[in-house]
Amino acid sequence: MLTRLKVNGFKNLVGVDLYFGPFTCIAGANAVGKSNLFDAILFLKSLMEMPIMDAAMAVRGDAGAASDIRHLFTQTAKGICLPIEIEAEMLVPGSGSDYLDQPAEAKTTFLIYRVELRYRPAAGTAPRPRIELVTETLKSFKRAEAPAHLPFEHSAAWRSSVVKGMRLSAYISTETVEEKPAGAADDSSAAGDLVRPVADLADKPERAPNENARLVKLHQDSPTGGGRARVFQAEKLPRTVLSAVNAQESPTAVLARQEMLNWRLLQLEPSALRAPDRFDDPSQLAANGAHLPATLYRLSQQQDERPLAEIANRLFELIDHVGQVSIDRDEKRELLTLLLTDKYGTELPAKSLSDGTLRFLALASVEIDPTLTGLICMEEPENGIHPERIGAMLGLLQDIVVDPLLPTAEDNPLRQVIINTHSPIVVSQVPDDTVIFAMPEERAVQGSLIKGVAFRCLSGTWRSSDIAKMPVIVKGKAISFLQPIARKGDSSRRGPDRRVIDREDIQQLKLDL
Repeated sequence: MLTRLKVNGFKNLVGVDLYFGPFTCIAGANAVGKSNLFDAILFLKSLMEMPIMDAAMAVRGDAGAASDIRHLFTQTAKGICLPIEIEAEMLVPGSGSDYLDQPAEAKTTFLIYRVELRYRPAAGTAPRPRIELVTETLKSFKRAEAPAHLPFEHSAAWRSSVVKGMRLSAYISTETVEEKPAGAADDSSAAGDLVRPVADLADKPERAPNENARLVKLHQDSPTGGGRARVFQAEKLPRTVLSAVNAQESPTAVLARQEMLNWRLLQLEPSALRAPDRFDDPSQLAANGAHLPATLYRLSQQQDERPLAEIANRLFELIDHVGQVSIDRDEKRELLTLLLTDKYGTELPAKSLSDGTLRFLALASVEIDPTLTGLICMEEPENGIHPERIGAMLGLLQDIVVDPLLPTAEDNPLRQVIINTHSPIVVSQVPDDTVIFAMPEERAVQGSLIKGVAFRCLSGTWRSSDIAKMPVIVKGKAISFLQPIARKGDSSRRGPDRRVIDREDIQQLKLDL
């Protein structure tokens, strides 16, 4: 669970510092920077599974996949790329496994990970621009510090179930050391114990004048962090150290990595939701909505068809003619197909269902699937939903997340949701302490004005408390998020120019309301 995120120098995110609860709604106009926040989260995830350059190229640009890595960096008018700094505070699961499926048990579960990257233009033996790792750290909070870093409402029992263990030193640290001149004797007993990185990005990394070497250290996973650390030269690392750890050397770091790998952006595509599954297809919902039939079939087999009845009841909140939801198992073709039966007994396959119905079904499957944990990001969940039924969609999204008043368990998994929207209907219906307003704001950086984004909250919520300290939005600005596009009717409009809101009977109805 991501509890706090600091971002600086990533796209138009400068000096961003946000706390997150189980459910968060980020509201703002188009192109203000809401999606950039999701991109920063997913970039951090990508750094956990691929080399730095590949992670950079995977971040979407203005027209899809990135073609120039500079688009990731905040740039001044002089073309200077600010370093990217991302810091994440997170709650990680107490147990799990690494990429070789070896078991891992966390020594501590409330961690803070920080990474700093900088842009290096092509120079010398490096024919292409690259991104260099500057700093990487992984530390833990003490249990006594947890209340000061979890400002949202929660119970002591819930906190005790998610914050465990104690660690006095860092799991990963970065140090700057003064390099000795070539040929000088090295009397350090640890010098021969340096573990060389797996590959170099350049034959001889170029440094600024008087810049000392930076070493990233992976410390042993003991309560005190004692023992000999593995040491890497930062500028030679093609990927983060955390992305390559295993359960034998650092199980806690493995679980931090696994937590970030569980962060996903759900972009539910109708074509993927409608597709049947083969018997051997994965049985967990993909980010695009694929494998919904296989997921529902697995859940129904594990729990004696109850999940399908629960989903049908959920779907009844959206459309009132639902009879039942089922999975047709075609033994001859080895296919699983989603079917919906209405109250008249008519069977409707997935290909006949509306986009909104399919999206709702997919999210209902997430709610009852205990294996799907971590952070779920979703853009504009109201798409495809009738305005009168948006409340049902929002209720489902809030039921997906962990209940912070109860201890975590199989029926209360550690799961959170962050959505973004520009819909006044959504903003008006979510709890007031879940809303973060995103607004354009000019920032002065190194003598240049940069079009950035500012985040604000409503007064009197936990976000404006002495812990979170988020600036409060001006009430007039907040009202603009709740008003429809046409704020006022004009009864003088006639004929083809008359809008719905210009009708006198509609104007009178507004006054009566």
